[in-house]
Amino acid sequence: MWRALILALALSACSPTPSSKTFNATDVSGASWGSDFRLADNDGKPRQLADYRGSAVVLFFGYTQCPDVCPMAMSKLHEVMSQLGDEAKRVQVVFVTLDPERDTPELLAQYVPAFDSRFIGLHGSIEATTTLAKEFKIFYQKQPGSKPGSYSIDHTAGLYVFDPKGRLRLFVRDGEESAKITADIRTLLAGN
Repeated sequence: MWRALILALALSACSPTPSSKTFNATDVSGASWGSDFRLADNDGKPRQLADYRGSAVVLFFGYTQCPDVCPMAMSKLHEVMSQLGDEAKRVQVVFVTLDPERDTPELLAQYVPAFDSRFIGLHGSIEATTTLAKEFKIFYQKQPGSKPGSYSIDHTAGLYVFDPKGRLRLFVRDGEESAKITADIRTLLAGN
């Protein structure tokens, strides 16, 4: 009898609980890194994760002169917001520039909202950008261009998604379908 009880308890411990959530993206819940950001918005106002408590936050690192990956990611996030419908009111997309030398607040104020007026762009000093990139384990490196001052930036192109309580929950790989991102965000919104 004891053996049967112990076996039943062991098997139930290995089974997923009805409340466990399955995501399309990589679940990074409980990560010891990527806990906050502190940069300025286009108006110079300091922003941090706590400013968006109650909303899911989608964080993307890129730069305005990126020829392909960044505009595709931002366009995809616009699709996600459209698919969310009214739920999009509880989502904030944040674009963090990896190119503070060229991406001025004025340029970000034009670039970021061109994809969706609800999106915000953040910038900081070179030092603050480097520190934040390390905090989120973002790889980025300048690649020289054909003229002085012209360069591109190789960088990690995934998305980081925080739940409405401000906890980092998901890393979304570059190229993920918008419908799957939408489904994951809905799951996070439903959990609150």
